[in-house]
Amino acid sequence: MPAVMSSEEVWTDERAEAFLRELLRVAIASADPKQVLARHLPAKPAGTCVVVGAGKAAASMALAVEAAWPDVAMRGVVVAPYGYGAVGEKILIREAGHPIPDANSEIAAREILAAVQNLEPEDLVLALISGGGSSVLSLPAPGITLEDKQATNRALLASGLDIRTMNAVRRRLSAIKGGKLAVAASPAKVFTLAISDIPGDDVGAIASGPTVADTYSGVDISEAIKRLVGRVPQNVIQRLMAPASPPDMPATDFKLIAKPALALEAAAAVGKAAGFDVEILGDDLEGESRDVAVWMARLALAPHSRPKLFLSGGETTVTIADKRAGQGGRNTEFLLALCLALQSRRGIWALAADTDGLDGCSLDAAGAILTPDTLDRGRKLGLNAEDGLEGHDSGSYFAALGDLLFTGPTRTNINDFRAILIIPDAIR
Repeated sequence: MPAVMSSEEVWTDERAEAFLRELLRVAIASADPKQVLARHLPAKPAGTCVVVGAGKAAASMALAVEAAWPDVAMRGVVVAPYGYGAVGEKILIREAGHPIPDANSEIAAREILAAVQNLEPEDLVLALISGGGSSVLSLPAPGITLEDKQATNRALLASGLDIRTMNAVRRRLSAIKGGKLAVAASPAKVFTLAISDIPGDDVGAIASGPTVADTYSGVDISEAIKRLVGRVPQNVIQRLMAPASPPDMPATDFKLIAKPALALEAAAAVGKAAGFDVEILGDDLEGESRDVAVWMARLALAPHSRPKLFLSGGETTVTIADKRAGQGGRNTEFLLALCLALQSRRGIWALAADTDGLDGCSLDAAGAILTPDTLDRGRKLGLNAEDGLEGHDSGSYFAALGDLLFTGPTRTNINDFRAILIIPDAIR
């Protein structure tokens, strides 16, 4: 990418979009298991290596383990969302439902639990955990059915709750999360390699922590219970309200091999090399997508004497009260709100996408790109951006403009990636 020489240099939409896409590519590549996993592996076991795992990166992580340890006695099962799987030589790779668990989520969870039974101290359980694991690894707790968990997941996704709170609820309803998988693996050693999609890298929240001790006191779920009452079966509420105690955990090891902060740093290096003043606003931003957009618009609209690049990660939320909500994810909703706040200001482009390749809507898009004329082009097509935002139909808006981003399943997940590119007095 050519260096930015001055604010007088011509920056077309095409050039800006190519630059933003390159930033996203670099961010995702920083969390590619093929590139980063091998150097984090523990010592090879004297016994058998049993590989288990769940999440959007589970398949790519499993293949990376097979490639790094071809001489190790190995077996196992991992599960990824549909479309995120692969074919392993030694490790069975399953696919299951996301973001709502399905029958295959329960089947895979039972297979994974069975895989760690009857092991010896010299064996190693290598757990490969990443975002998306909460849904695809779904084994209901006693008194809870798969249908109960499906209803709860739907309610959680529309609740506006942050991911830590949602996963705390999921742990309470699970027979495998909250450290229970590690308990089942004893006396074998458990070593977890994880890719974080959680703001703040809370290891107990990644895929709801199947190998991490759950103290049940780290997250207050009282607000979650209030929002779920009347929207989930009563037996779910009763279990969430009942006293709970964590299982007796064996000693385990846990290592993060990729996380949002590293992805932002990789993108920042590209921006700096191209001559931008780069500011990372945080890798753990949360809040309503439209509120975060308004805040970032103020930053973008402030006076800038030099080319500027704002980068951020984290996971915003979208609270849906109307069941008739249209097609839109948290990143396209962020961008549509940003578009309205910027009001076609020249010289500002933006990208927002989920690094797993899906922005939580049915359009199979990772996110979208905003240009200075997004609002004007929408009006020419008869689109109403305000209605699109209020109806949570941002995906349809960007689809009509041809500005959705399609990456396909990336087989990793370091949460959302946002970049705002500002060229003062840009010539278009």
